[in-house]
Amino acid sequence: MQLPLIRTSNESHPGGRSALTCRFRCGNACFHEAPNTSANPYVGDVIAGALSRRSIMRAAAVVTVAGAAGAGLASPVAASENSTTNSTTNSTTTRKPGTSKGARGLRFTAVAPNTADAVTVPDGYRQNVVIRWGEPILRGAPAFDPEKQTAAAQAGQFGYNNDFLALLPLPGERNKQILVANHEYTDEVLMFRGYDAANPTREQVEIAWAAHGLSAVVVEEDRRSGKLSAVSRHPLNRRVTATSEFRLTGPAAGSDLLKTSADPTGTKVLGTLNNCSGGTTPWGTTLHGEENFNQYFAGASRATDKRYGIGTAASERKWERFDKRFDVAQEPNEVHRFGYVVELDPYDPASTPRKHTALGRFKHEGATVRLTDDGRPVVYTGDDERFDYFYKFVGSKRMKKGSSRSVREHNLSLLDEGTLYVAKLTGDSPAIEIDGTGKLPADGEFDGSGEWIPLATATADGAVSHVEGMTADEVFVFTRLAGDKVGATKMDRPEDIEPNPHSGKVYVALTNNTNRGVGTNAPADEANPRNANKHGHILELTERRNRAESTKFAWTLFLVAGDPDDPATYFAGFPKDDVSPISCPDNVAFDPYGNLWISTDGAQLGYHDGLFGVATKGVRRGELKQFLTMPIGAETCGPIVQDRRVLVAVQHPGEISGASVEKPASTWPDGPGRIVRPSVVAVWRADGDDIGV
Repeated sequence: MQLPLIRTSNESHPGGRSALTCRFRCGNACFHEAPNTSANPYVGDVIAGALSRRSIMRAAAVVTVAGAAGAGLASPVAASENSTTNSTTNSTTTRKPGTSKGARGLRFTAVAPNTADAVTVPDGYRQNVVIRWGEPILRGAPAFDPEKQTAAAQAGQFGYNNDFLALLPLPGERNKQILVANHEYTDEVLMFRGYDAANPTREQVEIAWAAHGLSAVVVEEDRRSGKLSAVSRHPLNRRVTATSEFRLTGPAAGSDLLKTSADPTGTKVLGTLNNCSGGTTPWGTTLHGEENFNQYFAGASRATDKRYGIGTAASERKWERFDKRFDVAQEPNEVHRFGYVVELDPYDPASTPRKHTALGRFKHEGATVRLTDDGRPVVYTGDDERFDYFYKFVGSKRMKKGSSRSVREHNLSLLDEGTLYVAKLTGDSPAIEIDGTGKLPADGEFDGSGEWIPLATATADGAVSHVEGMTADEVFVFTRLAGDKVGATKMDRPEDIEPNPHSGKVYVALTNNTNRGVGTNAPADEANPRNANKHGHILELTERRNRAESTKFAWTLFLVAGDPDDPATYFAGFPKDDVSPISCPDNVAFDPYGNLWISTDGAQLGYHDGLFGVATKGVRRGELKQFLTMPIGAETCGPIVQDRRVLVAVQHPGEISGASVEKPASTWPDGPGRIVRPSVVAVWRADGDDIGV
């Protein structure tokens, strides 16, 4: 029986986000012209001469991936206090966890769509808040006091709006792991009582600087209860903020395009901003994508700035009043030092994080890594903007095994040499069959072939551009323009891109694009088949000849999101009368069985965002079930799916238009009378068994 929908009429902007989210998270990007005004051909224009997807599929076998790349999925994690069980009234069937039908790993009672101000989990599962915004993690940091916040206190406390999560092993410390979290952006109206957006104080701005960035915090499992808790003041705990020192590495480091009055070397940067999703490397570090960095800068006037959505007026947070580096008119190159993939070594709190210029500069949603057969890194990353592109970097140096200082330093340089590519897709159906409604073409699938177009190659001796009219430095700093020039395919907001560690297939989450086919914007094509696409879809890539470094791939639309009653939706061919409705896929992860788990952002079906699991293989391929839902106003981030535990980041709870500290829209996680706080939540089975079996 199809799972029911719940409809509400909450105010939202295009793409489903609240006006408050659009304001603070991405600088109202949907209300500005899409920065990509290039005339690149859409998929339907380039069918002639296309490589048949089916010929590629016949040639491709299952891709084997180095087991180390899946380290984040391996062992069970630890647990903490304040556990709660959700009511069985949220269930929609009589199935019990461990006995209900479904693919292995997905045998739980699907949570019904809802608008509860809670994290709702399946019957028979437990949850707890692992860590909240403001909890002290460094020595000397005070307890959180929302009425007495200071920048110094926040610099030692867990940051705001947790997004990407990673768990790494901690050898020698039983039941403990290192949790790494991104802190994407700040919601000043939900942080400060009486906040005046037109006149923020210096203290408020400096608190916001300290609330951005990254946190590393050791967490410990209570083996008896399954709870996971943060270990405050552990020696490995760390905060990285908007004023921490970073090192620019790779081919563009030292370029004139990256030099400023404060840093004439072009190699040292203060801070990281708007870190969205990320990834964990096989050599034991974490990657963090700088996404909507443009909104923090003011006073832009150049065409290159416009292509990145950097405004000419004052910024929302007015940071330029307190530090001239955020004023493009005064420091024109400072903005070129953001928009990269950041690498952090969680095992060395004294290390300087790196910004890797070889992976290009754009609005990185994240960065995920797998290894080639001979041990070289391949990094996938998407540019989260309407009509922008997705990319792959293939390294030229091999990973070394071991933990010595020299080995670790070698591995930290792996992302500085190699070739950066952008994707170009071709559909295999006649353009007349792609009418913008989402109706399947005559062959029964949205599918085709694609190629990775080289943009530039970095070596130890220098870098070479493959884009006519652009130097290598320009390609790595103005990567969007390079993609424009080579005719990359305009996509519907490419977000998280991850290879399945079991099959090797690569999944691309395309969140939405309400501008698709509207006015003079690019029309629907086979890879983006719906005009005014408000629900998004997921692309599945099979790289040619079983090689991650291949420049050819086949693709198919694995999932076209929305209400299963809508004929425009598609669940990999699985019957739609027993799947959960889903809208706006954002971050993805894999469980130990190869199922794809999808977190959503801005769901447009009248209920809250959530986390979903979907089978990727076998007779149940396409079976999708909702595992949990978010509180009011919150987005599902993270996620981590292990054998006995799921972790999610509950980002921006209460972020509803008109909400403030004085008028909260949510009372999560601590109840009425307490300030709403973004937090990390752990979920496990009450009987201690594996998730979904």
